[in-house]
Amino acid sequence: MMKAILVDDEPANLENLSALIKKHCSQIEIVAVEKDVAQAAISVKNHRPDLLFLDIQMGTHTGFDLLNLLPDKSFEIIFVTAYDHYGIQAVKFAALDYLLKPVDIDELVTAVGKAEQKIREKKQNQQLDFLLNLIKKGDSAPPKIALPQLQEIRYVQVSDIIRCEADNTYTNFFLSSGEKIMVSKPLKEYADMLQPHGFIRSHQSHLVNPAFVKSWLKEDGGTLLLTEGYKIPVSKPNRERVKNLLNK
Repeated sequence: MMKAILVDDEPANLENLSALIKKHCSQIEIVAVEKDVAQAAISVKNHRPDLLFLDIQMGTHTGFDLLNLLPDKSFEIIFVTAYDHYGIQAVKFAALDYLLKPVDIDELVTAVGKAEQKIREKKQNQQLDFLLNLIKKGDSAPPKIALPQLQEIRYVQVSDIIRCEADNTYTNFFLSSGEKIMVSKPLKEYADMLQPHGFIRSHQSHLVNPAFVKSWLKEDGGTLLLTEGYKIPVSKPNRERVKNLLNK
C-alpha cells in the first residue's frame, strides 16, 4: 500500500478524486485530504506520504507554495490541474505526472502505476545502499537485516529477532523488544537469508532463533518453548533435523 495525501481547495474535486482512487487504485491508502496550503504542510510532515496529489491553483496560493514550505520532498508528486499551461512548471518541480481536470480514469491509473514503480525502485536502491555499507564494514559490525516498510526501511539486529512467522505471502518478525514487524515478502526468502546465522525452520510457517529456545516439549509430537513463552510447532519431517541443530 502507498500512503497518499490529496490537496485541493475545492471540496467537489477532492470528493471526486477520492472516489476514483478508492474505486480504481486499491494500492493507495488516502491518509489525509486537505483544502489549504498551511494545513497540507502539517499533514505531509505528520504522515510522511509516499504520494501527493496536488492541485496547482488554490485561491491566492499554489501547490508550488506548498512544496517550497517542505524541506523534505521524498514523496512522489502528481499534480492535478484545470490548466494545461502549468505542465511545464510541474516538470520543473520533478513531478511524476500531472492530470487535467476532470480526471480521466485511465490517466489516473497510469499515473498511479508509474508512482508505484518509482517508489518500489527507490526502496530497492535504499536496500542496496544498506547492503553495500555492510560489506564495507566487514565482520566488525553486528549483523543486521533490512526490513522494508511502507514509510521506511527498518534495520534490525539479527540477534534481536526471536522468531519469524508466515502470514500468507507476508512475514511477521517478533523482536526481543516486544515489537512485531510485518514485511511483504514470503518466509522462505528470510529463511534462506537467516540460515547462515543459525536460524531453524521448524515448520513451514515458522523460523526460530535458537538463542531463544528454552526447551523441547513433547506435546503434539514436538513443540519448541521459547524464553518469551511462545510455543512453536515442529513439523514431523523436521523433528530429527531440529533436534540435531539444537544439540550443536
